[in-house]
Amino acid sequence: MSSSTKSDKYLYNRVLLKISGESLMGKQAYGIDTEMVNRVAGEIADVIAQGIQVCLVIGGGNIFRGVSGAAAGMERATGDYMGMLATVMNALAMQNALEKIDVPVRVMSALPISAVCEPYIRRRAMRHMEKGRVVIFAAGTGNPFFTTDTAAALRASEMNCNALLKGTRVDGVYDSDPEKNPDAKRYDSLNYMEVLSRDLKVMDASAISLARENSIPILVFSITESGGFDAVLKHEGPYTIVEEQS
Repeated sequence: MSSSTKSDKYLYNRVLLKISGESLMGKQAYGIDTEMVNRVAGEIADVIAQGIQVCLVIGGGNIFRGVSGAAAGMERATGDYMGMLATVMNALAMQNALEKIDVPVRVMSALPISAVCEPYIRRRAMRHMEKGRVVIFAAGTGNPFFTTDTAAALRASEMNCNALLKGTRVDGVYDSDPEKNPDAKRYDSLNYMEVLSRDLKVMDASAISLARENSIPILVFSITESGGFDAVLKHEGPYTIVEEQS
C-alpha cells in the first residue's frame, strides 16, 4: 500500500503519534482493550490514506510501570526494562490491529527481540515510512531511567517529523488534573518554557527540551474521542499546542 498525495487540509507530512498505555485500557482497569486498539488503528488508517506518514510510540502503563515497581522496592533499572517489554506487547497488539485492516506496519524495538520484531535502525525506519508503512517504535530508548515520552521526542527528531502528537485520555493540557478537578482550565497554546516552568506534566522535562531543541511542536489531544487524530492534524477540535511562540 503506497501513500497517496497529502491533502492540503493537513498541516504536516510526517508525524509521530505518542499513545499512553493507559489509553489502550479503554474502560478496563488493566491490560489491552481490543475494541480501543482497533478503533485507534482505524483512525491511523484513515490518516495514512490521506498521504500522511505516521510512526508511533506506545507507553506500557496499562501493563507495567517501572516507576511503580521501583516505588514498591524493585530496582529501578529492572522495573524500567520490564516496562520496555510491556511497550513491546502493546506495539504487537497495535501491529495486529493495523494488519487486519490492510495497513502495512513494522514494529522496531530498541531492545533486540528478533523473534517478534525488527531491531531499531534509523535508516531502515526512514525507508519504511517513505514506502507508506506505519512504524511502531517499541521498548522506549532501550535504556532505563528514560520515559516513553522522551523516546517519542527522540524518535520524532530522528525521523524528521513535523509534529509530535500526544494522544491521552483528556483533550489537552490543563492547569490541574481535569479528571479530578472539574474547574481545571485548558490551555489552547503554550510555549516550551511555560510547560517547564509551570511543571504542567505534559511530558517529562527531557522530552520537552528535546522537542524544543529540534523545533518540533507538541499537540496534546484526546485519543479516546473518535476522529480526534484526524482533526488535530488539521488543527481542528479541542487540543493544546506546545511550540515556540513569537
